[in-house]
Amino acid sequence: MPESGVSRAQQQIRTTDTTPRSGTPLPGRAATPAARRTGLLVTLVLGGLTALPPLSMDMYLPALPAVTDSLHAPAATVQLTLTACLTGMALGQVVVGPMSDRWGRRRPLLLGMAVYVIATALCIFAPSAGLLIAFRLIQGLAGAAGIVISRAVVRDMYDGVAMARFFSTLMLISGVAPVIAPVIGGQVLRLTDWRGIFGVLTAVGVLLTFVVWKWLGETLPPAERHTGGIGDALRTMRGLLADRVFTGYMIAGSLAFAALFSYVSASPFVVQEIYGASPQTFSLLFGINSIGLIAVGQINGKLLVGRVSLDKALTFGLVVIVAAATALLLMTSGVFGDVGLVPVAAGLFVLMSAMGLAMPNTNAQALMRTKHAAGSASALLGTSQFLIGAIASPLVGIAGEETAVPMAVVQLTCAVGALACFLGLCRPQGVFPRP
Repeated sequence: MPESGVSRAQQQIRTTDTTPRSGTPLPGRAATPAARRTGLLVTLVLGGLTALPPLSMDMYLPALPAVTDSLHAPAATVQLTLTACLTGMALGQVVVGPMSDRWGRRRPLLLGMAVYVIATALCIFAPSAGLLIAFRLIQGLAGAAGIVISRAVVRDMYDGVAMARFFSTLMLISGVAPVIAPVIGGQVLRLTDWRGIFGVLTAVGVLLTFVVWKWLGETLPPAERHTGGIGDALRTMRGLLADRVFTGYMIAGSLAFAALFSYVSASPFVVQEIYGASPQTFSLLFGINSIGLIAVGQINGKLLVGRVSLDKALTFGLVVIVAAATALLLMTSGVFGDVGLVPVAAGLFVLMSAMGLAMPNTNAQALMRTKHAAGSASALLGTSQFLIGAIASPLVGIAGEETAVPMAVVQLTCAVGALACFLGLCRPQGVFPRP
């Protein structure tokens, strides 16, 4: 299969761009207009692949009551359509990541996108909740290709400072997607029923598949691919997990993601039911928190990376998350009396914003150690995040609907665990000497 425009222009980037794989700027060299255009195109393509999973999850949320009525199924059963999609996204990465190390990035990605389109189209015609759950599981399994391969492509193309900056840019896109997805879903429901949402997702999938086929070339040369089968893939993953530093970054990032996911799961209940805010106020606060995460992610990529070591920025982010979670626990448990919504919302804003330092830097540092198996490493990172997040999410409601303490306890536990794993396993420079 001939390589497309991006793969040809990537050669220009590697010889003319100001940021080579090491991430160190070349003096007196300016990126050509073609290289800049190619970099923008790659950013948009990978950003679209990164945004597709949250779109698939969150566009569907406003339609849950309508699905319950339409399919005559209990609400708990319809909720399993979300669980199935999330589970598929977690498990699919374990499969697709090693595939991309063996056969390259392009073919597994196109296959995953094609299956995603078919599964999403089948959701439109699902006659029962059981079949919808099955189709959503397949949709998640196939959609995982975009998550895992987009990170692997970044690792193929960039290194060091440049990679950390690119991950911060992807965080901008992936941070916007969950905010606008429910809004888009709500507007679609004004024009059609819940099946129309899957129609829109099918169209988005077709468009992304075409863009990938047309413009995203192969980024993993044949000489760098693995030739073994399943056994080789499992040995590669075992070797990655045996790397203490990689595992430290993986667990730290996953626990930070779990703290974020517990916020997403609990915040509608906490803000609206406990503190009596309206749905509009909740939407406003959710949007502000997302803006904070995006803004700090951009500060990390544009200002800190290259001036401050990634480990120092990550340490600061995790410490701030621990401090914010501690403050939230004290406020929600009544240590300061009835503090009201504003201080709690401020604590959540600080916690969410600090994720802009934690998430991109853990991914960048972990993948920086795994050039030999970027696909498998990306799969482990993504699967770990989704699984730990899925475990933490139900715990936020364990004490019922009248207290926000479980949310704060889960967040603080995850934050302290993330910081401990990072310091104890990664032993960052300036904190612990690395052997």
